[in-house]
Amino acid sequence: MMVKARMIFMAVLFLFAAPACAEEKAFDANPVIVTSSEGEHAFKVELALTDEERAMGLMYRRELAPDHGMLFMFEDSAPRSFWMRNTYIPLDIIFIRSDGKILNIVREARPRTDTPRQSIGSAIAVLEIAGGRAAELGIKAGDSVQHPLIDAWKAN
Repeated sequence: MMVKARMIFMAVLFLFAAPACAEEKAFDANPVIVTSSEGEHAFKVELALTDEERAMGLMYRRELAPDHGMLFMFEDSAPRSFWMRNTYIPLDIIFIRSDGKILNIVREARPRTDTPRQSIGSAIAVLEIAGGRAAELGIKAGDSVQHPLIDAWKAN
C-alpha cells in the first residue's frame, strides 16, 4: 500500500515538473541540486522513471553537457547495479540513499562494457553525469542531493 501511494505521489510530482515547451520535453523542469563542500551544483536532468526509461538510460549518446545528466528513480530502496553497454561516453554514476545523501560514486565508468557498477548499499535514486564532473566539482559520498522526487522519499 505504501509503495503504491509513493508511486502515485511521484507520478503527480512528475506531471507538475514536466516542462511546458515541446523542445524541452526530455528535461525535467526541476534541476538536481548537489550540495558539496565546494558549493551547490545544479544539473538539468532527464528523468528515468519506468523500467523502459531506466533500461535505455544514456545509451547511444555521443555527448553530455557538463551541467546535464539523468536521474533514475526507483520505487524501493535496494542495492543497484548499472552497466555501460551501448553507452559511448564515460559517466560518473552517483548512487543516492533514501535520505538524499550520496552513498557512493563510480567515477568515469568506462563506456561499452558489461562490468557491473554497483552501489555499496541500498539506493532509491541514481544520478548519471559526465565522467569526471564529480571530481571536478568536489562531489563525494555523504554530500546532499535535492530534487522533488528525492525529497518526496525523504518525507515518507
